Amino acid sequence: MSTRREGAGTVVEIAGDLDMSTTPQLRERLRDVVEGGARVVVVDLTGVGFMDSSGLGALVVAYRELRDRNGWLGLAGVRRSVRTVLSITSVDQVISVFDTVADAEAAARVS
Repeated sequence: MSTRREGAGTVVEIAGDLDMSTTPQLRERLRDVVEGGARVVVVDLTGVGFMDSSGLGALVVAYRELRDRNGWLGLAGVRRSVRTVLSITSVDQVISVFDTVADAEAAARVS
């Protein structure tokens, strides 16, 4: 997991599975980013092949925290298996999903 400032926001890049054993790290990283003042956050899921409900929950919590602070969260590089989870749970109707980080950043600038 890595974090970098890019454009007008912060990109959190994740590699590996998002499950009960790894989600606490994601939750902590996202909390640190939000509490550090970031208002535009893109989670780059290009390197994630599997996500369970705990990973989904961490993303929803981050989305709500950012929304409450007039911020924005987008997901980028979502593989088919993870996109299926987002679709089945309708999270993709709430959190915007983009093909690339650049697409997400462009949408964030418009919103």
